[in-house]
Parts: sequence; C-alpha cells; structure tokens
Amino acid sequence: MSKALRLAMSLSRSYPWVANPFIVSAPMRVMSGPALAVAVSRAGGLGFLGPAVKTQDMLVDLEKVSTLVEEARKSSSAFSSSTNVLPIGVGFQLWSDDLATAVSGIQKYKPCAAWLFAPKGGQEDYDHWSRSIRDASSQTQIWIQIGTLAEAKGLLKGSERPDVIVVQGSEAGGHGRHKDGLGLMTLLPEVVDALAGSQIPIFAAGGIADGRGAAAARCLGADGVVLGTRFLASEEARISRGYQGEIVRATDGAASTTRTLLYNHLRGTMGWPEPYMPRTIINKSFIEHQAGRSFDELKVEHDQALKAGDAGWGPEGRLATYAGASIGLIHNVKDAATIVHDVREQVLERLGPEGRSKI
Repeated sequence: MSKALRLAMSLSRSYPWVANPFIVSAPMRVMSGPALAVAVSRAGGLGFLGPAVKTQDMLVDLEKVSTLVEEARKSSSAFSSSTNVLPIGVGFQLWSDDLATAVSGIQKYKPCAAWLFAPKGGQEDYDHWSRSIRDASSQTQIWIQIGTLAEAKGLLKGSERPDVIVVQGSEAGGHGRHKDGLGLMTLLPEVVDALAGSQIPIFAAGGIADGRGAAAARCLGADGVVLGTRFLASEEARISRGYQGEIVRATDGAASTTRTLLYNHLRGTMGWPEPYMPRTIINKSFIEHQAGRSFDELKVEHDQALKAGDAGWGPEGRLATYAGASIGLIHNVKDAATIVHDVREQVLERLGPEGRSKI
C-alpha cells in the first residue's frame, strides 16, 4: 500500500464526513465563525473556527457550532451521529490565547481538531499545548502550522508529534513569516521530502484560491489544501461588507498587497512573536506611511475611519484589510458550500479520478 493511500485512509477514519479532495477553511481570526466552519464541513470539507479576540469568546462560538451541527443532523444526513467529536476544528494563536480556557472548551465540546500557530516559546509551547489538549480530548487531532523548513524539522524532534502539519507559503494572508518565509512552490516539496517516512499528513496553505492551486499543491506532495482568503469572500464569513468588497475588487497581489506591522500598530494589536508579520491590501494608511506622514496623524485618521462603516475600507480607506496574494483570483462572493464543491470539481477535472483518493 502506498504512503498516499495509507494517509488518505487515516484521514478518512478521523474525518469520515470529508469528501476527497480534502478541502479546509483556514482558522482566520474572528472572521471564521460558526456559520462558515459548519458550512464548509457540511459540504464535505473541514471548517475551522478562527481564534477569538479573547479565548473565552471561543466558548460561545463552540456552543453555537454545537447547535448548528445538531440542527443539521436532524434535518439531513450531513453529519453522522456515530462520531462523538464535533465535525469542525478550532484555531489558537499560542502567543495570545489562554491554554486553560482553550482546554476547558475542547474538553466540553470535543472539536475534531485543534490548529496551533505562532508560539512565543517555540517547540516547547507546541508540546505543552498538544499534551494538554490530548489529555482533555484524545480524539481531538493536533494540527500545527509552520512556514519554514526548520520549523517542520523541529516538529519531528518534539515530544508530541502533530497529527497534521500545515505548510504555509509566504503568499498567504494574515500573519506569516516575513524574513525567512518562502513561496509554497518551493517550500512545500522540500518539507515533504524532509518529512518523508514520518507518516504525518501534510496540508498546503498560502495562495490557493481555486482548483488549479489545489491541484498544483497535490502535485507538490500535499495530502490536502487549506483556503483562507477565498473564504473571506463567502456569504458565511464573519466580515464587514467593506472588507469583503476589497477582497473581490483588488487584483495583482504582488503590487496591491504587502507585509507590514503598520495596521497592527494602528489597531493597537501588540505582542506577536517577531518572526510574524501580516499581509494586507494597501490603502491610504500605508501609502501615507511610506510617504513619511507621522504615525500619530495616521492613527487619528484610522480611528476616524473606524466610524465610517464600510467606507473605512477600499483604496481610499484606512483600515486593516488582511488578505493573501491570491486576491486577483477572487471575483465574487459565493456561499461556502459552492466554493468547496467548485474547488473539488476543478481538482478532479485536472487530476482525473485518481485525484479523488490522493488529496
């Protein structure tokens, strides 16, 4: 039996509602709420709740997910009642989330997966969180997101190996590696080679917005794919319409997005570990910052834009619009199920029936 088939069978046992190719919605902070996570899983993918502003808020989201899942089970055969795990995952930013609160929520609701990212203490933090989560819910699988080859190798040396590793290319939106990050085209196959023999499924993230990117990731060695920015332009995303309009409007990610801490500082978001910096769509805040306007003046303008509603976004806007370089591939807002189905069909068109069992 090939490695690919063994891993596919392992994933099928852990996530029996998921259809292949395996499509995941990323745990985008706040914006990946209960409606989006459940819609993706109900469509045969795996939806993740994003980290909340406060870890305590996650408990409210998990309760809502539990209600939505029970409603789905009563009205259709979308989720089998034979599994006692919640068919969604939940994401955590280790540097800012509270472990005790996270563990209490996982113990109570038993999500199928916990996605760990951005520790301050490196591998030691991953081990501590993983061990604590497994003690609370043995069926909750540990997903860890990395952005460098060194991080991937480090996971093999830890005391708690992850169940899934997500390799994020530098094309991704939100917070990613800014000094040592690399594009997915090169990073992914090198990580796949380095982890050969580990039997850990590898998922690809960063710049994937349609079936072409998903199929390419499969050819590079991925067992599944993660879409983030594409799901910002979904009907279920917990996002302002002005923000969402920018995801659809913007093109040419190389020119219209950049990595900068400016918007974090304007929003008062401090404390991210040094390796991480967010990718955002450029607007007047960044342009004027580059031209030398003082931070204090930009802060005043930014805070005024917060009161402008949807007009706070856009080329003339000033608010943070975190997004990936794939924005030029996103032209409309669709419901999450349609996005999942479209990507799946596009992959199968390109890889043929064999692609069904390999991602």
